[in-house]
Amino acid sequence: MSEKLRSFSSKLFQMAKGGFNWTSVRPKATSSGRTFFAGRPKLLGALGVLTGGAGLLMYALETSVDASSDSVHPPHQAWNHTGLLAALDKEGVRRGYFVYKEVCSSCHSLQYIAYRNLVGVCMTESEAKSEAEGITVKDGPNEEGNYFDRPGKLSDHFPSPYPNEDAARSANNGAYPPDLSYIVSARKGGEDYVFALLTGYCEPPAGFTLRDGQYFNPYFSGGAISMGKVIDNEVVTYADENVAASAAQIAKDVCTFLKWTSEPESDERRLLLIKVVIMSAFLIGISYYIKRHKWSALKSRKIFYIPELERQAAKAAQEAKLAAEKSASEQCNKCEDKNPKKD
Repeated sequence: MSEKLRSFSSKLFQMAKGGFNWTSVRPKATSSGRTFFAGRPKLLGALGVLTGGAGLLMYALETSVDASSDSVHPPHQAWNHTGLLAALDKEGVRRGYFVYKEVCSSCHSLQYIAYRNLVGVCMTESEAKSEAEGITVKDGPNEEGNYFDRPGKLSDHFPSPYPNEDAARSANNGAYPPDLSYIVSARKGGEDYVFALLTGYCEPPAGFTLRDGQYFNPYFSGGAISMGKVIDNEVVTYADENVAASAAQIAKDVCTFLKWTSEPESDERRLLLIKVVIMSAFLIGISYYIKRHKWSALKSRKIFYIPELERQAAKAAQEAKLAAEKSASEQCNKCEDKNPKKD
């Protein structure tokens, strides 16, 4: 890759050098026909070098980051919500929440998601209230200055499984389980990466050493991950018997749920896009009609050269005068013929 970059940069330099030495003989032209870069080959060459150098730098940085990655790139999956106007599968979000609650919540938190966010997405208000009341929240102080425990409310956020980061690291062999609220947006590859990570556990290759409490996953940076394989066939039981609880289906559902937690307003944005397109099409049509109506007289007028118009008017007046004189003469001749003079 470095050889290709050097070759490309040398070619770019040669092209720029040729631009510096380029001279041209400009034909005589009026000032209105001149351009800014006409007769300035050095400035044009310098601008080309800067533009090409910036593009080359961005390409080299992107290539170096991809080449230095020590993990396998996740394959792209056919998600139903990746279209421009595609909405999230609400049933998939509901099943994904169930998977998170049963499997993932023991280690990972969702500190930026509140129970009220579930209303209208994967639960009714009564169901969300019931879920919130299942947790205990430390609140206070009360009138006596004491803290107390109370059942959760819709306004409460999802509780963290650990009181602090040190307790989380102590329970996971020094590894800190990340918060999953924005994990899909925070990882390159999005839901494809999360899906590949959950289903990509396998035996390490020969010569790869794992410490105690680590597992091999080719999609994780370094290959050694402290989280064990938690997604497997029949690890949960869905209420819908028509949905098979396979490892791929479970991973797909939880990825759909995490996609929603990363962008809770995605469906609203798509609906807003539809409204904006419809309103914009109507307003653009009205604006085009008004523009054509207001400017039609100005756009359709003809401009004539005044002396030529005067000559045409004078000629038409002369012809009209001659025609009038001729008509009068003919009228007089007719009168004389009808009334001959008496001797």
